[in-house]
Amino acid sequence: MREHPELVAGDAFDEALLQNVHPPQHVNPEPSGRYNLVVIGAGTAGLVSAAGAAGLGAKVALIERNLMGGDCLNVGCVPSKALLRSAHAIADVRGAARFGVRVPEGPSVDFPAVMQRMRQIRQGISANDSVARFRDELGVDVYLGQACFTGPNEVEVAGKKLRFSRAVIATGASPFVPPVPGLADAGYYTNETIFSLTELPRRLLVVGGGPIGCELAQAFRRFGAEVTMVEQGAQFLPREDPDAAAILLEALRRDGIDVRLETRLAEVKTEGDAKVASVSQGDETLPIEVDAILVGAGRAPNVENLGLDTAGVAYDARAGVEVDDYLRTTNKRIFAAGDICMSHKFTHAADFAARAVVQNALFIRSRKLSSLRIPWCTYTDPEIAHVGLSERDAEAQGVALDTYRRELSDVDRALADGEEEGFVKIHTRRGGDEILGATIVARHAGEMISEISVAMAGKLGLGAVANVIHPYPTQAEAIRQTGDAYSRTRLTPTVARLFETILRWRR
Repeated sequence: MREHPELVAGDAFDEALLQNVHPPQHVNPEPSGRYNLVVIGAGTAGLVSAAGAAGLGAKVALIERNLMGGDCLNVGCVPSKALLRSAHAIADVRGAARFGVRVPEGPSVDFPAVMQRMRQIRQGISANDSVARFRDELGVDVYLGQACFTGPNEVEVAGKKLRFSRAVIATGASPFVPPVPGLADAGYYTNETIFSLTELPRRLLVVGGGPIGCELAQAFRRFGAEVTMVEQGAQFLPREDPDAAAILLEALRRDGIDVRLETRLAEVKTEGDAKVASVSQGDETLPIEVDAILVGAGRAPNVENLGLDTAGVAYDARAGVEVDDYLRTTNKRIFAAGDICMSHKFTHAADFAARAVVQNALFIRSRKLSSLRIPWCTYTDPEIAHVGLSERDAEAQGVALDTYRRELSDVDRALADGEEEGFVKIHTRRGGDEILGATIVARHAGEMISEISVAMAGKLGLGAVANVIHPYPTQAEAIRQTGDAYSRTRLTPTVARLFETILRWRR
């Protein structure tokens, strides 16, 4: 079992967190009889699986080798969003003059205080994912230790063997670190260790232009670090709409981040206290001297040391555990959910996949992974949120689209807020109003995208959205206004002539 590398501050908040998510005094229970469900991994997918099954009266065991709450609580969503809030705050202070608010010159960031606030918030939320809650309130048998299958219906943890009728593998994923010469010797951070910082690095190199890289690059730049960001592709956030990525690229550069696309980290050397990173772009290789390196180059599924071969569970080192559309593995007793088996590695995706697993594993297999409509959001400033098909997806699938777009610069509330950078783009099936996908770029895009998700889930077309009264003024009005744009397409010349005839008759 790995020690807790992220808990290095050693303050009261981290001690309280540890008491919740991996209490040193915890004693594993003695197994008694066969479990209805054994859950391996106590991140989002595992916690939801265990709580859901226990709430239905099942006898449940939950196994965690490290920290209850997994990445989301400890080294992911919760700490990163706490940092982003502080980054938003200093950006707002520095930009206050454009709203007529005078701020004294030279506002600064107290980085240790930012990190302490993050640890306090993380510790407070951790009670929801604690050993005590699952053991004492939900009646789950909680085992701390490395799980390993010893057969098709048995798993061992800390010398104890647990028999099960069904099991769920929810061990998540870990940062993928590219094999760059000298990187390991020089030292680097990932999302699992970056939140242990108590001092702001003066010069930071961010490797990878995914959500983690973009969010933290912007945050650390706003805190005052000099940030260089390298991405091998021609576009960071490759899943996103190119128009959205272009707006974010401009925002990152405006913040002062040195963004280098189509660039890779080739080598790292140590010179005194500094790290010299050689980055290659085409035929040119240039040195960059930095104090710290953050690697955000993707995720790799945690399939090691689980005894998956013994259990008859097929897996791939990069793609993870193989599952069917019901999230069932090649061992029909064993299911999987979350980052260990899904391409969409988001907390909310793991949550709803786990709900499907509880239904499919304990009752009737009826809930399919393919039926989940999964939105996502990258929490930069502005945010980029998406749900459903993109134009690129539709083209690959041969689906014809009509696209309706509303610029935030044409939305009254966005202008009043000084947040006119962005747009709402909604795709419908060609010739109709069935919503197939949407992208929103706005400071609060993550709060706005759910309206589209609800419409899609409820099979409400864009015409129906146009008829929903939105408070004025709000930025979400942009969604309704795309509906108005659709409605105007219904006014064909024939319909216009009909209306004209009716109006003449009523004079």
